[in-house]
Amino acid sequence: MVTEAHEHEVDSYAATEDLRAALTDARITTPAPGVDVASEELCLVNLGRIRADVAVRLADQLRRKNGES
Repeated sequence: MVTEAHEHEVDSYAATEDLRAALTDARITTPAPGVDVASEELCLVNLGRIRADVAVRLADQLRRKNGES
């Protein structure tokens, strides 16, 4: 699991795998997250386009994780 770190100290491939696993655990299906290989030096992770209902479920899971209702 990726822990808190400065934004450019996190490996984008590890972050992608961590995100993919967390989404799977939350039963949230998205297009496969992947590393943005066009700009690897920026360590960007591409989430892809998702349906509105998936965005709402993702936001709900994030709020639950942060203790919000």
